[in-house]
This record gives sequence, C-alpha cells and structure tokens, in this order.
Amino acid sequence: MAAPSWLAGTFAAIMILTAAYSATRLALSRLRGRATELDADALHTVMGVAMAGMLVPWLHLAPGRVWAAVFGIGAVWFGWHALPTRSPVPPRLSQSRYPVPHLVECAAMIYMLLPGHRPPGGPGMAMPGTGAAGTQQGFPALAVVLALFMLGYIVWTTDRLTSRTAQPTTAGPGSPMENQADAPALAPRLAVCTKIAMSLTMGYMLILMV
Repeated sequence: MAAPSWLAGTFAAIMILTAAYSATRLALSRLRGRATELDADALHTVMGVAMAGMLVPWLHLAPGRVWAAVFGIGAVWFGWHALPTRSPVPPRLSQSRYPVPHLVECAAMIYMLLPGHRPPGGPGMAMPGTGAAGTQQGFPALAVVLALFMLGYIVWTTDRLTSRTAQPTTAGPGSPMENQADAPALAPRLAVCTKIAMSLTMGYMLILMV
C-alpha cells in the first residue's frame, strides 16, 4: 500500500514532537516533583525517534537491529510488570499503570523492524538494515491485528481523556521518586494525548504493511 511522502513527513514530525515532549516530561517530573509514568515516557522518547527514522530515512539514528534490541528490552520490562502473579515488590521507578498497551507497542515495533517487514509506503518508509527494498514477508494478518489494537487503544485513551485525568503513580520507599506518592500528576491530559498520537502513527504504519 502506497502513501504520499508528505503524509509520512507529517507523521515523522509528530513523532519528533512526541519524543521531545516525553523527554521533557522525564526532566520536569524530577525537577518539579511531579508524578509521571517514567517507563512509559522513556519508551515514547525512544519510540518517537525510531518511528521518525522509519518514516523519513534521513532521520534515522541507529540500525534497525539496535532499535529491535531496545524494544525487546522494553517488551520484557512491560511484560514482567503485566504479570498478575509477579511478586508485589515496591517499584523503584514510577511505572505505567497499564503496561499491556506498552508491551504491545514494543511488539509492534519489533515486528516492523524485522527483516522483510519494511512498510511499502514510499521512499520514506524504510529503516536502514531491516531487509531488502520492497520485500514483503511475514504475517500481514498480524499487522492487521496490531493496527486494530492501536485503534481500540485510541478509543480507550480518548475516553479517559474526556472522562477523567490519569491518576499519578507512586514509587517505593527509598527510590528517587518516593515523594511522588502524594504529588500531583504532571499534565495527565497531555500524557494521554501523547499516547493517542503514538498509537495513531503506529496504526498508520502497520496498515501500510498489509
């Protein structure tokens, strides 16, 4: 499926802004003593940079295999915290209240970065080192499933945005963020908007792979 280059450039710009905003949240949460989801913000920082490079080649900062390793680590992190049977050890970092969507985001990134899974959306839709140009392999049905998940996540997060603000997360005793327990959340509605932008862009990229 082809897509105009200007659309890829638009989504790339959105991802750059998303990455910059997520990185700013990481800094401000510590400087201002505000609660935020540190792991989700860190994920969206690197994910925004990686996705911008996939959309516009000259924006890429690392080979696809490096990004795949990063998101593999992210998948392990969010997968562990999504386990209902894991030991309730107090976290040392402020964590995402809903790790499953971020686990799926990591899985979707790994899928798009696998050799032969390059989105055929035009000259911009390519991550160096991810396979032969124009090759379409793998499981297109999985791309559809992941895209549908992103659509559902957009609906869910939009409902949260219009109904209530996100609740702050807490950190365990002795952690650098332990004082966040009673701290107000840092711009919770903007954080939800960041998740919507990330899911929308990812869904767009996945649909191009079908």
